[in-house]
Amino acid sequence: LEGYKGQHARFLRCYSRYLAGERSRLEEMQQKREPLARAKVTNRALRELENELGTLYRNTPSEKKEGSTSGEAIDPFCMYLYGLVLKQLDRTDLATEALVRSVNAYPFNWSAWRCLTSLVKSKESVSKLGLKDHCITQMFLADVYLELQHHETNEVMDILTALIDVFPNSTHLNAQIAMAYYNMRDFDEAQRLFQILHETDPWRLSSMDVYSNILFVKECKAELSFLAHTAIKTDKYRPETCCIIGNYYSLKGEHERAVIYFKRALRLDPSYLSAWTLMGHEYVEMRNSAAAIEAYRRAVDINPRDYRAWYGLGQTYEIMRMHNYALYYFRKATKLRPYDPRMWCAMGDTFERLSRYEDAIKCYKQAEGNEDPEGTAILKLANAYRKTKDNDTAAVYFRKVLQQREEEGGGSIEERRDNADALLFLARHYKGKGEMKECERYCNRLLDIGGTVKDEAKSILQEMRERRRHLAS
Repeated sequence: LEGYKGQHARFLRCYSRYLAGERSRLEEMQQKREPLARAKVTNRALRELENELGTLYRNTPSEKKEGSTSGEAIDPFCMYLYGLVLKQLDRTDLATEALVRSVNAYPFNWSAWRCLTSLVKSKESVSKLGLKDHCITQMFLADVYLELQHHETNEVMDILTALIDVFPNSTHLNAQIAMAYYNMRDFDEAQRLFQILHETDPWRLSSMDVYSNILFVKECKAELSFLAHTAIKTDKYRPETCCIIGNYYSLKGEHERAVIYFKRALRLDPSYLSAWTLMGHEYVEMRNSAAAIEAYRRAVDINPRDYRAWYGLGQTYEIMRMHNYALYYFRKATKLRPYDPRMWCAMGDTFERLSRYEDAIKCYKQAEGNEDPEGTAILKLANAYRKTKDNDTAAVYFRKVLQQREEEGGGSIEERRDNADALLFLARHYKGKGEMKECERYCNRLLDIGGTVKDEAKSILQEMRERRRHLAS
């Protein structure tokens, strides 16, 4: 194709050089062991491509950049490739401009839209792109909001619902709706939608790795086993298949075998984000902190907006008792997911270990304000106030803990232990304040629980009776 000057020939020649350079880069990266050395490995074809395509781009008048194909004008596909090259060279502003012109000229190149999605930093920046009104533009907006973990889910759902009315049989849009519920942590609805999607198109593997994550979280072994077998029959050499099998073995507690399949997924696609993050989780389970940190770092290098990898790094450094490092990574996670109570609770825990109780309380209040369904933040607030000797406020939150447990009817061992701790604190608190009726009420509830707290409750009741006799005499 070197001697051909047509636009299609130019794109095929340049794109082939780009792919060859990417293959050489990945092969060279595999030979490097140090993370810094791997980071320095680049695609050697980028500079030549930037010079060739950049000259055409700069020499093409604005009106021609909008889709004209006369003369030496750069066409939308070469413009997409130019944007891809600029992105890898960290020239993000010019890359964004080239990609916007590419999708405006030819909106049906979804690869260009996906590349543009990775360059969008916030919802506000989308309105400044100058995109033409098109149905694919609406798909792009939904994709961006999901990628940004945008909390205004009603807006995302409105876009997707409107598109579904136009494309009712689109498996891509149905998968996006399921992803929206997954991001909201509504796993039941997300599982239902993914199950319908899988029944509608059993040979589809795209986004099925997310479905396997949901089945893993809900501990649905039979469903995950069926999904893994179906994926193997469809295409055992897809990264999604390896990821599904890895989740299956992880759920069975076979973490070493899970790592093998996540590594297999990465050999098929070294930029496969889910595999890096999930492999980091497996290394945490295996107590291999160094390997976990390396996996999570590779994930954030691929996508700095992956809150799971930042959260995983924070947890790993917590295990290593490097609390200041953990705090840095938890802060990153809370910036990406400011509405997720788990992120705030994790950061609050770290502040507590650093004896920064006021900061911990602020974090727990943020978690409580974000509709913490498990009630973790309330219990942590109660304990934090107890540590700061603010017993009146601690009592308020311990009562909230008991109320929530009663409403949920929780009967797990951990919940019963939390209840006993809350009741014992309240009994002691009201004993110290001389409120005998309240003290007796909580002590009587402790007698029903049994164990060591039962003896302490009896002791408090005996002391209260003696105090009454003394006051009566």
